[in-house]
Amino acid sequence: MKKLLMLILIGASISLTGCVEKEDNVTKKEKPAGQETKNSSKQDEDVAVGKETDSFFADLPKVPETTAELIHQPAGKFATKEVLSDEVEAEVIKEIKDLPPLKEDAAEEDYQKYFQYVYSLVAEDFDNPQDLINKWEFSASGNPDMPNSKFQFKENYNVEVILDSSGSMAQKIGGKTRMELAKEAITNFLSSLPEEANVSLRVYGHKGTGSDSDKAASCGAIEHVYGFSKYDAGKFSAALDKFKPSGWTPVADSLESSKQAFGKFDAKTNTNLIYLVSDGIETCDGDPVAVAKSFADSNISPIINVIGFEADQKAQQQLKEVAKSANGIYTTVNSQEQLEQEFERAQEVLKRWEEWKHDSLRDADAQRVDNNFDILGFSNDWGYKQDSQRLNVNHALYILKDEKKITHNQMEKLRGISFKQDELVQKAQDEINETLKALNLKSIEELKKQINEKYNSSTQN
Repeated sequence: MKKLLMLILIGASISLTGCVEKEDNVTKKEKPAGQETKNSSKQDEDVAVGKETDSFFADLPKVPETTAELIHQPAGKFATKEVLSDEVEAEVIKEIKDLPPLKEDAAEEDYQKYFQYVYSLVAEDFDNPQDLINKWEFSASGNPDMPNSKFQFKENYNVEVILDSSGSMAQKIGGKTRMELAKEAITNFLSSLPEEANVSLRVYGHKGTGSDSDKAASCGAIEHVYGFSKYDAGKFSAALDKFKPSGWTPVADSLESSKQAFGKFDAKTNTNLIYLVSDGIETCDGDPVAVAKSFADSNISPIINVIGFEADQKAQQQLKEVAKSANGIYTTVNSQEQLEQEFERAQEVLKRWEEWKHDSLRDADAQRVDNNFDILGFSNDWGYKQDSQRLNVNHALYILKDEKKITHNQMEKLRGISFKQDELVQKAQDEINETLKALNLKSIEELKKQINEKYNSSTQN
């Protein structure tokens, strides 16, 4: 199966045109005393403000005009946050402190530039339907009609979880650390797999500290703590107790270590499934994107799932690229429940593998039902982010008004621009939902073809 074309957001930077007042036709000799100095001073001031404005608005991401651009818009600094809250409002006020006030006689392009700035602060990271398509493809594993051999069941099934044990995994979610939640989810996942499956756990960054003096030791701390073998509750529990979050994040070397270990599991007789669970970006100077591609292109041909566990925007961007380079699957999760949901998809696939080994047939209709629930979840998440983005833009505009950056009338005009942008978000949601519903009735290959034609017509890998 050919690698899907990914949508590419083309950022554009638009510079404001400086405006210089024209000289009066009156000659210097004809000007009243003191007027020349006054006018020159005013002109110099206007030019200075123009330069300051141009500099402030430089390199802003383009406000999306299409569904494809919306899907790939970069998340703003205050994405997922509630601008109306006192804490975030204070951060926004600090952020806009040096923002030049909008001119009283502002032109349309000035309004567009101001809206572009506000939008860049609160833009949400809307889910990419391509990620859902990749999950559907994985869920269809075992279908003999699947042209990609890595999704066809083989005699043996090997599952490895590569777990980030760097210092940031010690941060807490609801009273438990990310690491504690991840360990529980991984235990539930691997313990529920068919007895015939070989399971493995690899960890990294679990030695040393985050200090520069410990970097070398921590970056080299990549350990295969369990497997490849059948799941044994006692041995696996003992393996989990060996490490705690502490150091750096060698994502690239961990993938390379996994690749070397998987060398004996050729794709001709093995289905190889990998879950990389990480909350951070590569910090050990490696290139995880290149390693993931090399891994995927090898005779191991693994299905690589990358899970960003409460990852920030920078980490999400890199982890998405890792999954993309391996033609794999990326998901952001922010709770133990969401992490377990991602593992459940693999559980269902492995149950069908177990049935396949006993000559049972896969129920395609049941898969379509599951896909419908996926579509509903996708739509709900999109709607939530749409509401959050709309409210945050509105609240940000009120803050600009209160901080004397814009007048009430200017705020209302900017809100009008925001309403039009929100219409695009709603239209995109409706368009994607209808497309997914229609394509759910077709084969994976036909589905992928139409998704590419619909959203990738202008961009290619």
